[in-house]
Parts: sequence; structure tokens; C-alpha cells
Amino acid sequence: MDSLEVFSLIAGLVGGLAMFLYGMNVMSGGLTKAAGGKLESVLARVTEHPVIAYLFGVGVTALVQSSSASTVMVVGLVNSGIMTLKQAVNVILGANLGTTFTAWLLSLNAISSDNFFINLLKPKSFTPFLALVGIALYMFSKNDKKKNIGTILLGFSVLMFGMSTMSDAVSPLKDVEGFKRVLTSFSNPLLGFLVGILFTMTIQSSAGTIGVLQALSLSVKIKYDVAIPVVIGAEVGTCITAILSSFGANKNGKRTALMHLYFNVIKATTFMILFYAIHSVVNFAFMDSQIGMVGIAGIHTLVNLVATPLMLPFSEILVTLALKTIPIDEAEKREQEDQQGIRTLDPRFLSNPPFALEQARQAAIVMATMSHDAMAKAIGLLTEFDEKEAEEVDYLERKVDTYEDQLGTYLMQINAHHLGNKDSHTLSVLLHCITDYERISDHALNIMQKARGMSENKRKFSPKAQQEMDIFSKAVMEIVELSLQAFENEDVKVAKSIEPLEETIDTINMEVKRRHVRRLRKGKCTIEQGFDLSDIGTDFERVADHCSNIAVGLIEVDEDAYDAHGYIQQLKADKGKDFEKAVEFYQNKYLLPAVKY
Repeated sequence: MDSLEVFSLIAGLVGGLAMFLYGMNVMSGGLTKAAGGKLESVLARVTEHPVIAYLFGVGVTALVQSSSASTVMVVGLVNSGIMTLKQAVNVILGANLGTTFTAWLLSLNAISSDNFFINLLKPKSFTPFLALVGIALYMFSKNDKKKNIGTILLGFSVLMFGMSTMSDAVSPLKDVEGFKRVLTSFSNPLLGFLVGILFTMTIQSSAGTIGVLQALSLSVKIKYDVAIPVVIGAEVGTCITAILSSFGANKNGKRTALMHLYFNVIKATTFMILFYAIHSVVNFAFMDSQIGMVGIAGIHTLVNLVATPLMLPFSEILVTLALKTIPIDEAEKREQEDQQGIRTLDPRFLSNPPFALEQARQAAIVMATMSHDAMAKAIGLLTEFDEKEAEEVDYLERKVDTYEDQLGTYLMQINAHHLGNKDSHTLSVLLHCITDYERISDHALNIMQKARGMSENKRKFSPKAQQEMDIFSKAVMEIVELSLQAFENEDVKVAKSIEPLEETIDTINMEVKRRHVRRLRKGKCTIEQGFDLSDIGTDFERVADHCSNIAVGLIEVDEDAYDAHGYIQQLKADKGKDFEKAVEFYQNKYLLPAVKY
């Protein structure tokens, strides 16, 4: 071969490999987006049972066409605290079997027949039409789901075209004696094993390595003794992606990547030792036979089909090895307790915006619950002050501030990605809601500080004022509880019951202040008590306003619009029978006792 032919061959092989890897990445991304974050959500829920976790790992990896992608996904879920190491290990075992589906898909290229209909099954025959449909859906459809389908079709077409390009590029090598000698040297098990590891580490895809090997097998005579060690080496080399992904993860994320590495090292070395020990005694006749694309896919599947179920009952060994390598210390235990919830905001999820958005929503629910708890504890301090409870309110308020800061940053990062209309509205509402919940915790802190001041100065409300404040407090706690319930369950019906209660709380606040003025004139309370009552009443009213904002946001997202101010204005202007009836219900429920002056 002259230099021009060599250059053409290398360019074709590299270009084909680049298209193959890019197509796989595009197809995987399209499939993940089409799932809308549901894959990870289901993955996090079904992993309690080892066998179900294993089977789900098989299914997810076969679907997204990449064990690297699914393993990185698992690293992110463990890093965020959604999944434990014991749950993750079984998914990883399944991922190793699921990734073999890709090789079988590529084996379609080996179809050869004079029959027209059978020949249609060959990717070269149908991928151009798939690409045409894919580009049409991607460019001209305004529907996100159809765009995702278009992306999947385009990715698959590019992947198969890359495979065909690699095969065509290496076709001249079948007549080159030098290449045959190099290829024969890979029959040395150790050399072939190392080549498989290094090549896979370089391209970060075991499917890519096996794809190149399958492309070669279409044009060049490759024997089993060459293919087997390269395929087994690829099993170890693919771990590099998860290892690199874990660099920015916490210790549990790193342990997950190590479990993937340990399993593949154990699997590969055990196979190499046992297989070649038996081969040295029995001398397998098929080792000198030519292997095709189907044979390569078969080896890849057989090794994992045997190894992964065998390891399943002993999967905790991998967890133990990972924990021995990176032990848990006291600092990590404290960090896990303090950071629980915030860790769900893992940067790895940003590549799948719908799922990242759902994780942000779950963290916002934790934040909302802390705001609710802070308010409940602060209101309790008005009746009986306790310094430990006061410190807890202060702690919760600071933690809510941390959540708002990190959630706000994460939501803005999600916003930088393409989102559908519904997800965009949801993101806007979350940004507003976390601000409202942060303000509610601020008002809880104000109430706690007011209760502390009253306790230190031995000030108490008069019996009648205390009775009124108890009713006022119950109304406020109900609106906080309703807003949390509506927010957590995305319950529009509950959300619509909040505005009438907010109007009732406004009325209660005005009436409580009016009654205080009358008591003040008659000398039945002091100016200082009046300041306390007024400040607490203002905090209560503001809390109700923030709950109203949260409810309106949820309603507007359900109606696919977002104009909170306009909605409230229209609602109060219309004041239909249902609204008036709800207001009347709450006014009767929280009716202040009659007084005589």
C-alpha cells in the first residue's frame, strides 16, 4: 500500500469511528430525553429488590445503548443520595449484560442475501430513509416528543453509517500481509487483552471497540483467538468513563465507580485464567476458525450472561471492597446528615433537564417542609418559650437559606438547557416558590425572636388577646400546611382553597389590631404588647401572602400560563359563588370570640 492509500484508510477508519461514537451519543441522548427523566426516577424507586434492580439495569442499558451512560447515571444517583451502594451494585451488574444488545444491533450489518426483502433488514438499506424521517421530525416539528424521536432516528442512522464507513475503510487490509501479522500477534491473550483495555479507555466506549472489531470482521479474516481477548479487555477499559465521572463526586459516587471497575476486573481476569487454562489442556478447535459479527456479539453476551447472574448473590462483596478502598469516616457521616436533600442537585443530571428539574422539585419539597416546621415551632414559642426550640427555628431558617441559594443556582443551570413549555413554566414557579418558602422561614425567625423578647422581658398577651392570637395562629398554620400539601402533590384543587383562607387571614389581622386599639384605650393592655401583637400579625399576614403566591403558581402551571398578579386580581374581581362560599367557611371556622367593651 502506498502512503495515499494508508492515509485514506486511516481517515476512513477514524472518520467512521467518530460518526459511530457520535451517533451512539446522539441516540442515547435522544432516548434519555424521550424518557423525560422517568428512567432515573423509576431506577431510583425499583432498586430495593436485587433481581428487579439487575433486570432494570439490563433494560435501561439496552435502551440507552451504553453501559457507560447508565453507569454514570447510577454514579449520579448514588452521589445525590437517591440510591444506596447496595442498590447501585445490582444495577451495574445488569448494565454489563444490557450493553451487549448494541453488538447484536450492529450484527445486522452482516446480513447478506439475494432476497430483496431479507436484504431490506440490512442497515445500509433502511438507514438513509430513517435519517430522512429523523431530520424532517427534528427540523420541522414543534413538538418536543417528535423532535426527540427525530434525534433517536438520526443518531441510529449516523451510528450505522459510521459502522459501514469503518468496514469499507478497512476492506483493503485483507490483502496486506503486514496487517495480518499484526492482527495475528493479538492472538497472544495478554497482548489482545491489553489492546482491548487501552483502545476502550481511549475512546471511552466498549461498544465502540467491539464495533471496530465487528467492522474488521466484515472485511478481514479475524480468528476467535484474536477477538476473544480484545472483547474481554474492552470490558475492563469501559470502566474509565465511570471513573472519570466520579472525580467530582462525593465518596459514595467514587465507590460506585470502583464497584463497576472491581466487577469487570474480577470477571475479565477470572474468565482469562479459566478459559486459557482449559484451552491449554483441551485445545479448543474453534480458536483457529474465522469469527464474524454475530460471533463477536455472541462472545460479548455469553461472558456477561454467565458472569453477571453468578455475581448477583455475592454483589455485597463489591460493596465491601469499595468501602474498604474508601472507608467511611465520622466527617462523612456528619456531612451526609447535614447535606441530605441538597445532594439531589447533582450536576450530572443537567444533561437530562426534565429529570434534573424533578430532582430540584424534590429538594424544594424538603425546603418547603423545613419552612413549615420552622413556622410551627415559632408559633409554639408564643405560647410557651423554649430556648432549644428557638435554636431549632434558627437552624431551620439558616438551612432553608442554603437550600434557596443552591436551588436557585441549579435551576438557572437547568434553564440554560432546552425545556418544553410545561417544564419552563414549572421551573419559573419553582424559582418563585423557593423564594416564598425562604421568606416564610424568615417570618418564622422574626416570630421566634419576638417570642424570645417577650419571654426575656416577661411580657404576655392579655387573656382575650391570647385567645385571639391562638385562633389567628391556627388559621396561619392551616394555610402553611395547605400550601405544602398542594406544592408537594401538585394538587391544584388544594391550591384553589388557599386564596379564600388568605383573604380570611387578612380580615382576622385587621380585626385583631382593631380590638387591640380598643383595649389600649381602656387601659387593658400596654403599648409594648401592642407592638408585639402588631409585629406578629404582620408576619402572619405576610406568611399567608407567600402561601397565596405558591398556590397561584401551581394553578397557573396547571393552566399552562404564568401571571400570578393577574390571576389574583381576576379572582378577587370575579368573587364567584364558590369563592365567597369558601371565604364564609373559613370565617366561620376561625371566628374570633365576641367581646364587650
